[in-house]
Order: sequence, then structure tokens, then C-alpha cells
Amino acid sequence: MSFLSKLRPHKTVPHTSWTASSRWSLSPSRVLILFFGLSIFGLGDSLLIQSTLGNAPWSVLAQGIHLHSPLSLGWCTFFISLVVLLGWIPLKQIPGFGTLSNIVIIAFTIQIGTDVFPMEHHNYLIRFAYVFGGIAMIGCGSALYITCGLGPGPRDGLMTGIHRVTGVRVGRVRLGIEVVVLVAGWFFGGRVGIGTLCFALFIGNSVAIWLSVVGHIDQAIIRKQKS
Repeated sequence: MSFLSKLRPHKTVPHTSWTASSRWSLSPSRVLILFFGLSIFGLGDSLLIQSTLGNAPWSVLAQGIHLHSPLSLGWCTFFISLVVLLGWIPLKQIPGFGTLSNIVIIAFTIQIGTDVFPMEHHNYLIRFAYVFGGIAMIGCGSALYITCGLGPGPRDGLMTGIHRVTGVRVGRVRLGIEVVVLVAGWFFGGRVGIGTLCFALFIGNSVAIWLSVVGHIDQAIIRKQKS
């Protein structure tokens, strides 16, 4: 199998050797992969923020709230996730270990990333490297934590819950949520720009490509164990 075929976007979420049978089925290796994936996700998101070219929609909202409150960007992200999780209640969605981990770890690593990665205002090459590096990291982190099967993040659960209750297509529900969040964040002063557009255009393929890579890595590990 060629290297390029491994980068072909995956159409579904692969079932891996670490995929859980339930949202609270924990093992040391599964939790480690989950935490690593969520950490990569958060650091990737912070790269988009530090590029100053425009944030992902939910970070636009978090940054907008941050500008009008004494809370740090990480804490704003944390409390937004909690509010979104409360929206699960009328939708009768049930969180898992991955859901709760998502709230804590992504907020924590976004704050670490924005504290560690230097903010770039001048060099466009570095700024775009931040944007596309961030999108790649978010795709990788998403693929790792999704394949753990320990429950969706608060935002994904809100999307699937609304879809289930209303019957509106998942894509349209997600688009509606992202547009509302983006406009609200922009109203509060969150940064919207070409980085936001790049995120919207490429994040889907980034996640799909990394799902393919993760699936191939898992198969290679299984073959090695059998040999």
C-alpha cells in the first residue's frame, strides 16, 4: 500500500484496537490516547489564536468573552463548554468520560498554548504556518479522541442531539451552530479573518485524513503483534 493511499480521507470513523465498548469503559492505554489527542487538539487551537489571522468559531466566542471579562481564554473556553453541556439536558444526551475530559483538557491546553507560543503579528509565513499547523493538529487530536469511543465533546453532542430531536441534517445543524457562535464571538470582539476561513475549508479533510492515518497505524500495530 502506497504512502499516499494512507492519506486518503476516511469516510467513516475506524474501529480501532483501543475503541471502547461504552463511554465509561476505561483502560490505561485508552485514557492515555484520549488525553494525548485532546491535548494536541487544544494546542492546535491555540496556534490559530496566536497566528492573529482568525480563530476557529468557538475560540472566536471564547476570545470575545475574554476581552470583556477578567477570565483567561482557557477559563472562558471551559465555561462555554459547561454551558453547552447544560444544553444536553433537554436533548437527553448522556456524557461520557471523553466528554468531561474534553471540557477540562482542551481548555487547559489552549491556555498553555497561548502562554507558550509567541503571538505573531508581522511575518505572514509564520502566521500561515501557525494556521495550517493548528488545523493539522486539531485534525490529529480529533481523530485520536474520537476513535477512543468515550463520548463526543460538548459541541459535537449538541449537534447530534439537535439533529436527533429535530430531524434536521447534521451538516445543516453544525453549520447553523457554527454561524451563530461565530457571529456572537465577532460581536464581542473575537478575531475573525482568513484563518477562520481556512479552518472552515480544511478542518473536515484534516480530520478525515488523520482518521485514515490512525486506522492504518492501528492495523500495522495489530499485524506486528500477530507476527
